[in-house]
Amino acid sequence: MSAFFGLLQTNRNYRWTWTGQVVSEIGDHFNNIAVFSLAIAATQSGLAVTGVMLSRAVPAVMAAPVAGVLLDRFDRRRIMIASDLIRAVLALLFIFTVDRGHTWLLYVLSGLLMFASPFFTSGRASILPKIASKKELHTANSLTQTTQWTTTAVGTFLGGMSVTHFGYKLSFVLNAVSFLFSAWSIWQLRGEFKAERKLDAGKAVRPWLEYKEGLRYMKSTPLIMGIALISVGWATGGGAAQVLFTIFGEVVFKRGPSGIGMIWGAAGLGLVFGGMIGHQLGKRLDFNGYKKAIVVCYLIHGSTYVVFSQMQNFWLALFFIGLSRAAVAVSSVLNYSQLLRHISDSYRGRVFSTIESMTWSTMMVSMLAAGVASLSMDPRTIGAIAGVLSSTTAIFWGWAHFTKRLPEPPLEGVDPDEVNVHGETNV
Repeated sequence: MSAFFGLLQTNRNYRWTWTGQVVSEIGDHFNNIAVFSLAIAATQSGLAVTGVMLSRAVPAVMAAPVAGVLLDRFDRRRIMIASDLIRAVLALLFIFTVDRGHTWLLYVLSGLLMFASPFFTSGRASILPKIASKKELHTANSLTQTTQWTTTAVGTFLGGMSVTHFGYKLSFVLNAVSFLFSAWSIWQLRGEFKAERKLDAGKAVRPWLEYKEGLRYMKSTPLIMGIALISVGWATGGGAAQVLFTIFGEVVFKRGPSGIGMIWGAAGLGLVFGGMIGHQLGKRLDFNGYKKAIVVCYLIHGSTYVVFSQMQNFWLALFFIGLSRAAVAVSSVLNYSQLLRHISDSYRGRVFSTIESMTWSTMMVSMLAAGVASLSMDPRTIGAIAGVLSSTTAIFWGWAHFTKRLPEPPLEGVDPDEVNVHGETNV
């Protein structure tokens, strides 16, 4: 924790980015709880939640090629600010979905909101090595992800309480205000935020060709492609989990919006603790130790998610979903530290947006399958299947590691002696 506080105290640019992240992401969860609750209250069907999730996933996948290319071509800071301002307007428009029976508008606005999001989320990942020094990078990555998960715990709990006691409209207004605050925070950053080896700004933007160039770069680096593929492996069950959290809160445990918020909140707390563990492990594990840790993380994640899905006691269910998410968090912190140290700056926008796109594409299929299955299958059975699918990630990664298909690539912009543990490169 002292490393986190030290980073916030001494690094002005990171402090502003972090402050905007806290406010914006808490606001996001006010929107999430309100939208999911509105959808299921209007239809009493898990398929409606699937519809909302799919309406978010498809635009996110479509936006990724354009977002990645633009982030590697133009000023990433300005693109992030534009994304926040657009999302502030869209968030406010959700007010028109309340008390009007316009369920279809939930889908439209959710889609537009998510189309604008990769321009910010991939941008924030891309600028992290710019606003954090080489020695700060692992700590900055750990704090960014741990904060994201902390806001999940806090935001979902507060969002559930807000919807329950004050209605939907206030949640949507607060979400819009949070985007404005985030835009103002990013405006405070000082420095150069274009890629070091940026694309020729005098040439026309060719998103698809330049996006394929990013794919070729990923394919040429087995570790980067391997990390992308384990994100896909997680999403085979993780997409279903996004739908099941709402169904478990509303239908299985019959606790309404507050139940949804508590399940998301427990998941968020697990992610926070896992993030802290991942930060400490990242300073100690060598490269081989890192790869072995990923296998263990996904075995724990999948098995405890299966246990969560079968729990009859609500509080025990919260404990196991927290444990499941803690394992995911450890993996995520370790993986992103690797990515930040090994991806060339000129490809960061495309790599991060591509991984986001691959994850959302798989989640889309998983969410659709879970939503359709919820019409005829018990949610607990769907949850068990989702947990098993996520665990298969450990098999793929373990095979790639033990057959030596994941060599460590050269470091990009990081001196080896700054990240050395026992004579080997550390994440």
